[in-house]
Order: sequence, then C-alpha cells, then structure tokens
Amino acid sequence: MTKIKFILFYLLTSIVLSGAMAQEGDSRLEILQAEQLLGGNGFERLLTDVILKHKTSLIYCDSAHFYSEDNLAKLFGNVKIDDQKDSVVITSRYAEYDGDTQLALLRTNVVLVNEGTTLYTDFLDYNRANGEANYFNSGMVKDSTNVLTSEKGLYETQIEKITFNEDVVLENPDYTMKSNALFYYTTTKIVETEKLTNILSKDGNRLNAQKGSFYDTGKKIFRFYDGDVESETSIVYGEELFYDENAQYYEAKENVSIFNKEQNAEVFGDEGKYWEGKQYSEVYGNALVRKYFEIDTLFMIADTLITQDGQIAAEKHTLAYPNMRLIKGELAGRADSMAYIYADSTVHLYRDPILWNNKSQITADSIQFTIANQEIDQALLQDNAFAITKDTIANFNQIKGRKMTAYFLDGDMDKLDVEGNGESLYFAIENDTTIKGLNKLLCGRIIMEFKEGTVSRISHTIKPEASFTPPHMFEEDEQKLEGFIWRGDERPTQKAINDWRTPKIRDKNRYSFFDEPDVKLPYPENDELQISKDN
Repeated sequence: MTKIKFILFYLLTSIVLSGAMAQEGDSRLEILQAEQLLGGNGFERLLTDVILKHKTSLIYCDSAHFYSEDNLAKLFGNVKIDDQKDSVVITSRYAEYDGDTQLALLRTNVVLVNEGTTLYTDFLDYNRANGEANYFNSGMVKDSTNVLTSEKGLYETQIEKITFNEDVVLENPDYTMKSNALFYYTTTKIVETEKLTNILSKDGNRLNAQKGSFYDTGKKIFRFYDGDVESETSIVYGEELFYDENAQYYEAKENVSIFNKEQNAEVFGDEGKYWEGKQYSEVYGNALVRKYFEIDTLFMIADTLITQDGQIAAEKHTLAYPNMRLIKGELAGRADSMAYIYADSTVHLYRDPILWNNKSQITADSIQFTIANQEIDQALLQDNAFAITKDTIANFNQIKGRKMTAYFLDGDMDKLDVEGNGESLYFAIENDTTIKGLNKLLCGRIIMEFKEGTVSRISHTIKPEASFTPPHMFEEDEQKLEGFIWRGDERPTQKAINDWRTPKIRDKNRYSFFDEPDVKLPYPENDELQISKDN
C-alpha cells in the first residue's frame, strides 16, 4: 500500500514539475522508484530500492535526499550510477549528484568501471558532461595488463587517458615503474612519464630516466630521456635511449655509454647500438673506450668501436677504426684500425701502425702485442720492422729488419729480437753523459738488450758485419738507418684523448624511488570488487 501511495504522489509531483521540465529540457533529476517517500526540511526522503534518472543515466541507491528545487540528490548506501549510452558504471557507499552541473561527488569504496578498466578510490568527483573522473587521497586503476596507484588521478573516459600524479606506481608481471607524473592510455596500454622515472624488472634489471619516458606495456618497448638500463652484465646510457625487450635490443643517442661489468670496460660515443642476447655493441662518432685496470686505465679512441662479448672466449673481440689511437700509462699507439682479441689478450694494429713505450718507438707494416699483468708484455712486428730508442742524452738507438719481436719488462723495453736483414745502429756512451762512438751492425739475426732505456748488450749470428765510428768522425747521414723517422709529435696524449671526447659523467648513485620504502595502498588484490552493468 505504501508503494502505491508513493506512485500516486509521484504522478501528482510530475504534473506540477512538467512545466519546469519542459523549459529546462531533460536536465532535471527524475524519481523513477522508491518504496517510501517522507517529507523533510527542504527535501524529500526516498527510502528503499531508490531509482533516479538524469538524462541517459540511471542512479540507484538504498535511500536518498531529493532536493527538487536545487535539482540535487544525496545518495546513501549501494550507490550506482549507470549511463545507458556509454560504458561507464560507478558504485560507492555515498554520493551527491547535481543535475545542473552533472557533477557526481562519490565517497567511500568508490569503484568506476569503463569496459576493461576499473578504478578504485574513496574520493572521486565525476563529471558526466565531459566524462572526467578526478580522484584524490589515493586510488588504484586495474586492467588486464597493469595495476596503477597514485595519490591523485584524472581519468578522461572519453579519450581513454588517465593522468596520475604523486607517488605513482605501475605494476605488471614483468616490471614495476615509479614516477610522480604518469600518463596512461587505457586502449593502447601505452605509458608516458615526466621527469624522474624508475623501473625494476622481475629479473632485477633497472631502467631509469631523469627526463621522462615512453613505455608500451603490450609490446614491451621503452624510450628513456637522459636514461640508463642496468642489467647483471652491463649499464647502457644515452640522452635518448630506446629498448625493445622482445628483441633484447638497445639504441642510444647523444652522450652514449655502454659499461661492461665483466670486462670492467666502458665505451662512449655519439650513437650506440647493443644486442643484449648476442652481447654485441656498435658505437659511432668520436668513440672512446676506457678499460679500467688496478694500476691505470687504457684509453682508446676511433670513429667506430665494435665489441663482441659472450661466453665463448675465442669469439670475444673489440674492433676500432678508422684513425685509432690508444694510451695506457707510458704505452701509446696509433693505426688506422685495431682488433683486440680477448682470448689471448692480443692487440692487432693495421695500416701504418706505430707504438711508443717510454723512450721507445716501434713501427712495421703490421704490429700485434699482448698484455699480461695489465702491462704490455710482448710485441711482434711483421715486415719493415723498425725500432728506435732514445738514450739518456737524446741519441737515437735504432734497429730494423724483416721481422722483430720486442719484449717488455715492467712496461719498459727489455729486449729486441730481429730476424731477417737485421741492421742496428747504437751509440756507446759512458756514465750516461759521454759518447764514446757509434756502433753499426748488419746481420741475419740481432738481439739487442736494454737496461733503463739504454742498450746494454748486443748479440748476433749469421755472418755479422760490424763497424765502430768515434765521435770526431761522425757524419750526419751515418747517424740514421735508412727509413728512420722519429714521430714523437704524433704520439697520443691524454689531452688529445680528452679533446676527442669528454664523456658525460654518469652518476652511478642517482636518486631512485626504489630507495624509498613501499607504501601499501588499501585496495583489492583481485577483481572481486569489479561490478557489471546489471542491476
């Protein structure tokens, strides 16, 4: 009987309001159903199974205060707003709905569902006119791929975009991302961030950006600005860094660096590419290698650097070309191209190669040398080999031949072994200050030994031809072997390396959101709170 009385009351009320509704179109809130209606101070109380209508939306609740003059309703208990023409459904414990502004203020256990995307919060302002849902005091968004939480958020349902602000966290089975400003496109599952952004993968890899990022969560493609990616074996950095997880491929531009943790070596350049699965990298444009040793650092520069790493020692190598130059302590060298073979620690120099070590200079058509205990150990010179060593009073001791092997001790020239067409010219000095004469030797094989940069002994075999000239009989042309060229002015210096490229210092201790303790937001771990459009 109560329900029948209410329906009669509602029919009378509808007649009274019909004139106003005709003038104001369909912007008025309408009462479709309620078990009871009670009068109040400026409003009607609607009780039990209440249904209101506004434009294309149906509004359900347990009870309501209906302010007909203000076109406003306060809704209590099991509130549900269901738009019949779009896919947005919202539920809460309490809400206020303004028919003039179409603004719904929803509070406590708010759940907004828009197709495959669900938003949970306790404080939501939803504007039906433009489809914007604005939450504050924390919220969570879940879909089939990602879970996102933040302190503040704006969900623009008409363009399927959500803006998250303050303590933003995105989680999926592969990654956890943290930022303070994040834009999420619910249809494409694409993420864009501003400023500092940190990502931690399930494998423990860290992906960081200082100036924002792009992340396609479906295709697993990343783009970082002023960003780096750190894995168990490497750190890749660039002002703009692209990463395709499926292809395990990195591409970096501007101030590029690739740090190999296992080799303790870092490569810099203008542009770089790195295939993580193959452990293969290419760096172009004023490229620089820094190989870190306990005692010092090996610097090497060229236009292009290619490095192949991996588990198979025989395949590991580094190539540098063209115009390669290197420095390591007192060792310096240059050539058009270089190949470093990791398996035997051998460096091969090609096309006009030249090495300097302390006071020595060696040249040949091709040079290869090995490094042992972090120092040059032995050098093999093939064809047109020529070695020059300055003595204590700046004379040039010289030795040449078809093939030459140079031995080093503690980084200094210790012995030269010449095979084939050997020629030597060295100055005999006394007390490191006085020239006693000039020795010349032609022999099929010559072995020259050094002590503190000075020839200390010469041995020879195979019919030697020797001569000695005292100082007063020196002729200018007799003090140089044919082909002698001292190229000390071409020797690479640390200044030349620095002028070639001064790498941007990568702060290895840059701030990360993951350094902060996690804050657990009070929202569901599963989808049990999701609702349907069914009444």
